[in-house]
Amino acid sequence: MVHQYKNNGYNIVLDVNSGAVHVVDDVTYDVIPLYREKSKEDIVEELSSRYEAAEIAEAYDEVAALEADRQLFTEDEYEAYIDGFKNRPTVVKALCLHIAHDCNLACRYCFAEEGEYHGHRELMSYEVGKAALDFLIANSGNRRNLEVDFFGGEPLMNFQVVKDLVAYGREQEKLHNKNFRFTLTTNGVLLNDDIMEFANREMANVVLSIDGRKEVHDFMRPFPKGAGSYDLIVPKFQRFAKSRKQTNYYVRGTFTHYNLDFSRDVLHLADLGFQQISVEPVVASETEDYAIREEDLPKLYEEYDKLAVEMIRREREGRGFNFFHFMIDLEGGPCVAKRLSGCGSGTEYLAVTPWGDLYPCHQFVGNEKFYMGNVYEGVKNTAIREEFRGCNVYSKEKCRDCFAKFYCSGGCAANSYNFHGDINNAYDIGCALQKKRIECAIMIKAALAE
Repeated sequence: MVHQYKNNGYNIVLDVNSGAVHVVDDVTYDVIPLYREKSKEDIVEELSSRYEAAEIAEAYDEVAALEADRQLFTEDEYEAYIDGFKNRPTVVKALCLHIAHDCNLACRYCFAEEGEYHGHRELMSYEVGKAALDFLIANSGNRRNLEVDFFGGEPLMNFQVVKDLVAYGREQEKLHNKNFRFTLTTNGVLLNDDIMEFANREMANVVLSIDGRKEVHDFMRPFPKGAGSYDLIVPKFQRFAKSRKQTNYYVRGTFTHYNLDFSRDVLHLADLGFQQISVEPVVASETEDYAIREEDLPKLYEEYDKLAVEMIRREREGRGFNFFHFMIDLEGGPCVAKRLSGCGSGTEYLAVTPWGDLYPCHQFVGNEKFYMGNVYEGVKNTAIREEFRGCNVYSKEKCRDCFAKFYCSGGCAANSYNFHGDINNAYDIGCALQKKRIECAIMIKAALAE
């Protein structure tokens, strides 16, 4: 499978199965789609009104050489791997601990309903958290590196338990030859110097929630009584990012139908000094006034293109920053398993409620169809685990012939279920935006390689 596109003056050709990327001239770009359909002589004749015959013949020979070198028109070697992949032993390597089903903000787009997750407000006790870590260790097999995400709601509303669980985890590392990688997501309202110091010592990564410009952020992320939170959190986040030497964190925002010019929010965050940035499209039903709609896509494509060009300019000027959705590894990339199945939700990655129930991921919490068990008794509903184990880029018809499949790994299972009632489908708007982001990411690599 070959994907061709033009972006920012570059003719880019991606060989999907090998991952090889080629930046080519116009004649080669036009030869490639004809290469497997017509003979060399026929291609020369068809393109002779635009190029010299010698140019066309030379381009044809270059394409043939790339094919022989397995850098173009390569066969898919991954599908044969999938049966063994589906039958692999299941170990749990990561937990999303819902340390607080409560929040001190009232974000308009929050899928967790201010932390309640279709249920009631509750904080996780130390005992439940301890049982969750014990469950993770017991179900991790020979895997040494484990991850625990402190999530909410707002985790800092239950910070003492966070600290106590980190201490317990450090004790267990030595006893079981494990290594915990702790992470934290926070809206910043309760962030202070003591918490920053603790996080810098114990948290491998911290996600700081902010949507961009003050007017955008305050509209979508207010306090329950309506006041905005921007002025309170920005100085804290700036100090925190600096204290982490601009690494091992990212500011994470959400754009909606109300700020389709989201590239301005990304650049606003960069201008505030943040170097690790993620601003992502809201996922919501079209019935919501802030939802992204199909008619918004052309504007959003334009915004991604504008952002990519500006990022190249800033990088060349020595003031670059990372944008999460443009980060792409064209040489190594994720392992085959991750390329095929993504985040591992429902198998390697589970969410834990404040009372210890297990769900495939945080976005399924509260949907009793996806209740899997609890941290005391383990996974009881193995049928759900098997369903997620079988979910991959080949189980999804929309993914099989998509050039982006090995980069997005089939997309988010929760989004697929919420829009189509099936984890083996795909969220169409999300797919469209993902493909655009991949194209921009590859173009940036090409531009900066010059």
